[in-house]
Amino acid sequence: MTNVTKRTIDYYTTIGLLKAERSASNYRYYDQSAIERLHYIEKCKAEGMSLDKIKKEMLEKDAEEIDVHELRLRIRGLENDVSEILTHLDRNDPKSQEEMKKQISHESLSLIQTLLLLIN
Repeated sequence: MTNVTKRTIDYYTTIGLLKAERSASNYRYYDQSAIERLHYIEKCKAEGMSLDKIKKEMLEKDAEEIDVHELRLRIRGLENDVSEILTHLDRNDPKSQEEMKKQISHESLSLIQTLLLLIN
């Protein structure tokens, strides 16, 4: 399916270039992303890149993807905070608004202040 020997796939897994899931009977299973990574590794090798350099590049790419994922999660949290704030502000209840100010995170408050500066 991949035009790569089992031994090569096992080696790539051992050195951390590929990740495999294990079955109950300890067989390795590779998902579609592992197959795509394998094709990428083989392409890089064909271009003369060393396995060490490929691994370093892949680790950097993985770290960037994790950073983007973390950023998306934080943005969703901030969106939820802003949504709650807007709900409380719409009530025009000073007590409710004061309670909201106490619960809001510093990060959300900074975002709101920045957004207000951009609007004005």
